[in-house]
Amino acid sequence: MLAPPTPRRFSRSLVLACVAALIAACALVATQTPARAAGALLSQGKTATASSTENAGTPASAAVDGDNGTRWSSAAADPQWLEVDLGASATLDSVTLRWETAYATAYQIQTSADDSTWTSAYSTTTGKGGTETVSVNGSGRYVRLYTTQRATQYGVSLWEFQVYGTAGATGTACSTTNAALHKTATASSTENAGTPASAAVDGDNGTRWSSAAADPQWLEVDLGSSQPVCGVQLSWETAYATAYQIQVSTDGTTWTSAYSTTTGKGGTELITLSGTGRYVRMYGTARATQYGYSLWEFQVFTGGSGDGGTGGGDGGTTPPGSTLLSYGKPATASSYQDDANCGGCTPAKAFDHDSATRWATSDVNGWVDPGWLQVDLGASAHITQVVLQWDPAYATAYQIQTSANGTDWTSIYSTTTGKGFKETLSVDGTGRYVRMYGTARSNGYGYSLWDFDVYGTGGDPTPPPAAPPNPGSPEKVVFDDEFNGAAGTEPDATKWSQDPGTGQNGELETYTNGDNTKMDGNGDLVIEADKTSTGYTSGRINTSDHFNFTYGHVEARIKVSGTQGLWPAFWLLGSNFKTGTPWPQCGEIDIMEHVGKVPDSVYSTLHAPAYNGGNGDGSPYTVAGSDFASAFHTYALDWDSSHMTFSVDGTAFFTVDKANLEQTRGPWIYDHPFYLILNNAVGGDWPGAPDATSVFPQKMLVDYVRVSQ
Repeated sequence: MLAPPTPRRFSRSLVLACVAALIAACALVATQTPARAAGALLSQGKTATASSTENAGTPASAAVDGDNGTRWSSAAADPQWLEVDLGASATLDSVTLRWETAYATAYQIQTSADDSTWTSAYSTTTGKGGTETVSVNGSGRYVRLYTTQRATQYGVSLWEFQVYGTAGATGTACSTTNAALHKTATASSTENAGTPASAAVDGDNGTRWSSAAADPQWLEVDLGSSQPVCGVQLSWETAYATAYQIQVSTDGTTWTSAYSTTTGKGGTELITLSGTGRYVRMYGTARATQYGYSLWEFQVFTGGSGDGGTGGGDGGTTPPGSTLLSYGKPATASSYQDDANCGGCTPAKAFDHDSATRWATSDVNGWVDPGWLQVDLGASAHITQVVLQWDPAYATAYQIQTSANGTDWTSIYSTTTGKGFKETLSVDGTGRYVRMYGTARSNGYGYSLWDFDVYGTGGDPTPPPAAPPNPGSPEKVVFDDEFNGAAGTEPDATKWSQDPGTGQNGELETYTNGDNTKMDGNGDLVIEADKTSTGYTSGRINTSDHFNFTYGHVEARIKVSGTQGLWPAFWLLGSNFKTGTPWPQCGEIDIMEHVGKVPDSVYSTLHAPAYNGGNGDGSPYTVAGSDFASAFHTYALDWDSSHMTFSVDGTAFFTVDKANLEQTRGPWIYDHPFYLILNNAVGGDWPGAPDATSVFPQKMLVDYVRVSQ
């Protein structure tokens, strides 16, 4: 039985108003080198330096903070540079530059192993500004943008400088064993004989190291041999550091910074990093109190990249030395919602490892303070990290509390400045029960969480479903259709199913059962939209019954239809839609959409429960003055567990980074199978209806579709 009609990308009531603004704000012409599958985002949160800064409000660090509202800007002179220390050598494959208006026309992307000798990995004299994603070929620990020609009279300025690639230290996952335990420790000073350096590596949370009351101070541990270091946990006494580095060394003399902060918060800080050395030290440069520095425990974790493996999973959020304890565990709440606006938004939905489902307080009696959500871990546990992925109904003031009996609660984290979206909290507490206790809401609604993940040791954890593997290296073709059938025949029924029925989103066509999807005998599939005496007809096909996949390189060579009112598309829909998960909870990935009234642009967009329709996360690709319907173009997606990059004719123009998306838009819901769809719609909320200028029939030609993993 053929599938019911599949929903298109929008309930587009807002789209007509949004498209013009979107084009004006985001349109760009890029001339980068061909795109290829990119690796993980390596630069975010790392140490950045620059040749100059315009003022104190535009520091180098603002270009690697994952915030598109902060920026680095330089003095008004040539040359200028911005560099980032990745913490360890890495193999690079792409760099994304999100320019402010003051961009560079001539620049290089350079790499270095020692921050002294630089090698060019990419060079251009025709930079266009906007968002430029360039393919690079190089390796190094340090990566810099080196500009030689400004486009304006001002300096150069970047909202974000994103470096993608593969970290050099590979192999096993980050160990859960404290490599510093009972090892030899030394320090710059000790407050007294009762607070020696050794007390910070003895495994006893009742003993501590403390220093003299001066800056700087340091505590180091000798691991006994050189090892890859993937994490450090600092359990601070009240006398903590606001500014410090975690440094590594092979000889105890020459030190390299693997992590740096000027906003240390004290308490328990669990840090994921990448470096190699026999010696590891905390190097404090600014104290939070008039006293010295003091640590109950200094733990070091060794092993691979620190992401727990190569799959998609939690996107590398699992902290060193801990386990996800909360998956599938019994949950209760102050109230929950179950109606047409949030059906089945029960407490369990925050712990189901599905970022497309959520818990929300009741809209009848739950839009009040306080509101809470708690989980029973099944046994007592040591809690080291809590991750909250908020819906827009978030808490500005809340506590994370633990309890041994579900009745008496102890606060292990408290804030009155909650920001919503994704909050990753380093905590230190013990209990069988953990709860979020909200005392101030961000708006007039209640509280709502997509995910509430608790990490630590102990408990009675249930392993979550295995993460899908990332694409191979090299990738291999797993699906291919060249459409080489005889003229007048339908596409291969072992690869494609016809998807007849009426369209969604105000579309006017009826999709036929094969009459409008025929091969032309010249190696192309023709999806023809036509106007008949009874209305419009067209074609839509999908692979849902034949081919479903997670991650990979997806591309199609297509000549889109044109004219007012046409809406051709190449897109992916979550396979769970076929088993009852509604849109947008199933997820949608639009690789290419084109509307006839905007001939010089195509669009790539993501849709999820937290961002969809006119609020989807997307970008246009514009070649001013052109008409995409006049020729074939290759539309592609590179997709893995940490990012998606969209390209046209080998030019990458839009990259979605998972970590940034979760911090700015909402949950990433793309770690499950999707299927391919091709269709040629007529009318709809976005393109509008055909008019007197429209010409029929309109043909969408598809030369091939390929998927590699």
